Amino acid sequence: QVQLVESGGGLVQAGGSLRLSCAASGLTFSSYTMGWFRQAPGKEREFVAAISWSGNTYYTDSVKGRFTISKDNAKNTVYLTMNSLKPEDTAVYYCAADSWGSIRIPAREYDYWGQGTQVTVSS
Repeated sequence: QVQLVESGGGLVQAGGSLRLSCAASGLTFSSYTMGWFRQAPGKEREFVAAISWSGNTYYTDSVKGRFTISKDNAKNTVYLTMNSLKPEDTAVYYCAADSWGSIRIPAREYDYWGQGTQVTVSS
């Protein structure tokens, strides 16, 4: 049984930082592309960042230069380090796993999902 468990969300002031973690189990973590998505109230779930099994990364334009995705295969964990946070980054952040070999953007392509962690950025 595959499980993805996010942690690290919370309330932070604009300009602050948070690091999200996603611990995976039940899958061959090193073979998966891992992604972070977010969903704000009243909006669709959107792609934030992903890291492929080989370590390639990709970011949506709005977070480039501020967010960094990384992973630790030994710990089966993917991270999202978020700096210079803005109120518009407020959302529930989800971790997802895709068995495809390269990074894909659409949420529908991802096989497994965590339950999400709330990030709130106050102005």
